[in-house]
Amino acid sequence: MTGTATPIGAAAGAGRATAVDAGPPGDHAAAAGDGRSPSLSRSIYATVRERIILGQYPQGSRLPEARIGEELHVSRVPLREAVPLLERDGFVHTFPRRGAVVASWDGKAIDDLFDVRLALEVGAARHAARRAALGRSLDPLDAALAASQRAVTAGDAYGIACASTAYHEAVVAVAANDLLLRMMRTISGRITWLFYLSSGLPADDALTEHVALRDAIASGNERLAESVAYAHIEHDRRPTFAAMGMAADVVRP
Repeated sequence: MTGTATPIGAAAGAGRATAVDAGPPGDHAAAAGDGRSPSLSRSIYATVRERIILGQYPQGSRLPEARIGEELHVSRVPLREAVPLLERDGFVHTFPRRGAVVASWDGKAIDDLFDVRLALEVGAARHAARRAALGRSLDPLDAALAASQRAVTAGDAYGIACASTAYHEAVVAVAANDLLLRMMRTISGRITWLFYLSSGLPADDALTEHVALRDAIASGNERLAESVAYAHIEHDRRPTFAAMGMAADVVRP
């Protein structure tokens, strides 16, 4: 490829696309269209998001519009419509005259995500236990656990990260609070990203803890579900810093 690629997002200021939820990430070439289809922008979003998670677009690098457009066989318009979705979910930052730049993880970003997860998921576990006591099905949790087991057995690091995130989303879904679920979905992509970056952590341990959380929710004991959820999330904070090579003094005591 020759020439200088135009950075994505350089012209994505005033006319930003409406935020929409993306489907499961999939690294596939989006079909060419008229450049204004929301589904096309969503497909581009999912593909670029996956590539960012996998490190194909490194942290701190610019997203080159020409390269991505050629790879996905799409025009600039749907690419630029996908940028606000990526920025909304914390995968890129846009800057005047620089365009979109892949977000970078530092100690504060990791801590912030763990803190938000504690604030959201611990309460969701409590509500899920309450719903379970009233007879709500735990099929979403069981299906997510089965998917996690398959990914662990296959040794697929990205699959494990996606399945783990899906499990945590399932806990929130069982809580039956639409607002909580929408909030969870705004951070689920970054959860998957951080899970993948710290994929050196023992997957079997996480799966065992997921089973324990499922059982706590099934018991209908709200305090137990809260306690198990908190311990599970907090248990990974320090190991995540270590897995990413962060200095220990970045971690809160």
